[in-house]
Amino acid sequence: MLRLETPTGYFLVTHPAHAHLAAHFASHWGNDLFLPPTPRTSVLHGIRVHDDGWAARDAAPTITRAGKPSAFSLELVGAYSAFEEIDLAAYLAVREQAVELVEAVDPYSALLVSMHTYNLLTDRADRTTIAPAQLPLLDAFLDRQRLRQLRLMELVRTDPEYTAKDVCDETILNNFRLLQATDNLSLLSCVAFNRPSTCLHPLPTQTGERTIEVHPIGPRQFRLTPWPFDQPEIKTCVTARHVEGHTFPSSAALADAYDNAPTRELDIHLTA
Repeated sequence: MLRLETPTGYFLVTHPAHAHLAAHFASHWGNDLFLPPTPRTSVLHGIRVHDDGWAARDAAPTITRAGKPSAFSLELVGAYSAFEEIDLAAYLAVREQAVELVEAVDPYSALLVSMHTYNLLTDRADRTTIAPAQLPLLDAFLDRQRLRQLRLMELVRTDPEYTAKDVCDETILNNFRLLQATDNLSLLSCVAFNRPSTCLHPLPTQTGERTIEVHPIGPRQFRLTPWPFDQPEIKTCVTARHVEGHTFPSSAALADAYDNAPTRELDIHLTA
């Protein structure tokens, strides 16, 4: 779940809804400057379903020790640093299942999702917020993901569906970076991030690569420089539910509020 605080409560956005927004961005990626994704079908599928493993957890939201909805929030943009608030074993199980679900449909997509998961829990995770006794659990998970990636790379490189360029190291890295970029842009949008940011990694252009800067210009409105999309602006929305109250006495109380909350379409606007 992702949460956006309001004066009276929170907008809550499910992980799959956030991922669908990322895939919408990816579907318009590419213009005279930036290269479009290839192999397109596998890349867009991976981005669209990369958080489907969270659907069951999102359907039964829980609270933190402070009574807030347990969710990704504005404060967590840029680093995963709230492991003291979660059950690490359960969290890793969801992450592992998410990759397995994708692999059952499209191994190329699963390779990108595994790389994304690995990056979240290495380069972007604050290990100081993980209890020392649980670090071996995390490290074992990361080892399994690396082995999975090696196996998936071998699998897709022997699949006649893909060209040699589709499965070369450079293309796989660029597609992983596109997943990261659109995922981050979706996160910024869903939590109404209000400070300058980037799309994380340099992205491939016709002549090299460029880092995309993201500047907020209003609630869920951002200016991107340079512009990476195939149309002059992106106007879209993401589905959320609004729960009343900033703290809840129990997870059951939050789940009840969520089940009975009205849905809203939150407008999102990207411009050059």
